[in-house]
Amino acid sequence: MSLLAALDPVALRLGPLQIKWYGVLIATGVVLAVILSMREADRRQISPDDIVDLLLWMLPIGVIGARLYYVIFRWSYYANNFGEIFAIWHGGLAIYGGIIAGLAVLLVYCYYRMLPTWLVLDIIAPTVLLAQAIGRWGNFMNQEAFGATTTRAFLEGIHLPNFIINQMYINGLYRQPDFLYESTWSFLGVILLLSLRHRTHLFKQGEVALSYIAWYSFARFWIEGTRTDSLYLFGPIRVSQLLSDILFVVAVGLIIYRRRAKPNNPWYLDGSGLKYPYER
Repeated sequence: MSLLAALDPVALRLGPLQIKWYGVLIATGVVLAVILSMREADRRQISPDDIVDLLLWMLPIGVIGARLYYVIFRWSYYANNFGEIFAIWHGGLAIYGGIIAGLAVLLVYCYYRMLPTWLVLDIIAPTVLLAQAIGRWGNFMNQEAFGATTTRAFLEGIHLPNFIINQMYINGLYRQPDFLYESTWSFLGVILLLSLRHRTHLFKQGEVALSYIAWYSFARFWIEGTRTDSLYLFGPIRVSQLLSDILFVVAVGLIIYRRRAKPNNPWYLDGSGLKYPYER
């Protein structure tokens, strides 16, 4: 089989302006996340407008958080290339940084809007995972987030289509499609959470979000161990592996603790009990 050229990461060129597939795919994920979250919010007695307002804050601050996270753990490079800190079009956004920043925004927002924090987290968590799953294909277009070297025979052996195999030919070597492993795991998580969260007396409020954290961090720990572009804390310790380990233990631990210590917590399907426009 002859090797084809890598896919063009640019989706559209308008004179000097370039619109890259990475941005298109991230935007697609965000739009779908907003639509699905609004629909679910309405079912759980949360105003869809509150979800829109929340995401309008979360998106830009999440991008800033994702960039800061990446810059902090690559400071040895950016300290000598300060101007590159702002050049996000050159790559360098870390999902965990975006999640941390977005969570901080959500906590503040729910506090000031007097919204049930755990329920809001449950509403948006599966859609965030969907956006992550779609966004990984932006890494594919940019030939990023790949793993160790492998052979074409291996990639053909796991029945990948040729366009993925050819795109995984990077700098003269075939690479493990880590983006695909993570995206597939994330899509499976979305299907699982969306299909289960409407089951009666299955999830307490907060457990959909905690299940999302446990699901994603479990796979990210193993996938991160094969990545060739990991951020390191010190020595051989990969930041995302360490954080994934911590998040998995905390998420599972919180589910168990809250079930035992607070058995009267409301069920997810109980909703907020509010009627909007809210009486505050």
